[in-house]
Amino acid sequence: MTAAVQTLMETLDLEPLEQNLFRGRSPQVGWQRVFGGQVIGQALVAAARTVEDRASHSLHGYFMRPGDPKVPIIYEVDRYRDGRSFTTRRVVAIQHGNPIFTMAASFHIPEPGLDHQIPMPDVPLPDDLPSEKQIVAELPDTIPANIKRYFERERPIELRPAGQLAHDRHRDAVPIQNVWIRATSPLSNDISIHQCVLAYASDITLLDTALVTHGRSVFDTDLMLASLDHSLWFHRPFRADEWLLYAQDSPSLCSARGFTRGNVFTRDGTLVASAAQEGLIRIKQE
Repeated sequence: MTAAVQTLMETLDLEPLEQNLFRGRSPQVGWQRVFGGQVIGQALVAAARTVEDRASHSLHGYFMRPGDPKVPIIYEVDRYRDGRSFTTRRVVAIQHGNPIFTMAASFHIPEPGLDHQIPMPDVPLPDDLPSEKQIVAELPDTIPANIKRYFERERPIELRPAGQLAHDRHRDAVPIQNVWIRATSPLSNDISIHQCVLAYASDITLLDTALVTHGRSVFDTDLMLASLDHSLWFHRPFRADEWLLYAQDSPSLCSARGFTRGNVFTRDGTLVASAAQEGLIRIKQE
């Protein structure tokens, strides 16, 4: 297991404090804020720790305050409902006595029934795309240093864009991104682990999609970006340590709020999850 994935697993392995109360910590990487995907993943872990015999099928969260990576995050779980088919939980993430994130999650026992899905976009397979090491090696000398550092750093999730990188997009490009993602080391067979890792990964590139058509990227220092809310639906079983295509688009950006969506497919075209997010995209004033 790579060091980055080991760190991610330790980050998601919450410490139980009391019934329905857990403590999570942030990787000490020098960031000024806590990564939104980390809070989503940890909150889902906290909810799943109070549920038996069923997996999550949806979650809906709101970010209220930036997280402080220097102190632990307390996750308080309310057991709203334990039904025969569905279980509902509410999770509040707390720091410095204030909620920074709140989430509702629902869990469902699998049932037989009608079945359909939309097709996967026609994009190159990950084996036909350059690895992150190859991408870094081919970056021009003119690339901003912060972008180069991002791709050089070891991360738990590998990305292989099926198209241009976000920072290479030109103005007026269609606001679409297709990115292959996977954990960089094998994970256990626990389905909740794979759901929590995907919850973590689903926040990495989603908001970026709203910037594509403007020729901008998250690396632009004159932009202030922050996730406002995040929703995720799990449709079918999957493994987060196998390649998944994250097909993303952005229907709207206005009033400093970008709305983005994503569908997650396995290599064989099976739709396994969908995501939606609204985020703050504000141009900093001098």
